[in-house]
Amino acid sequence: MYFTDRGIEELEKRRGEEEWPLSWLADRMREFVDQFPDFEIPVERLATWLARLDDDEDE
Repeated sequence: MYFTDRGIEELEKRRGEEEWPLSWLADRMREFVDQFPDFEIPVERLATWLARLDDDEDE
């Protein structure tokens, strides 16, 4: 188990039944980067990865 799995498990436990618009998530990610600028690159990579999940691998 990766260390980050604990945070993911907590998120799922506390908010797993909720649904939010992507705009809400994007706002929270921006707030996080504003508070913790050292994490800008990992947050940007996660956002880009999520945005491209449905892209065809052949493209």
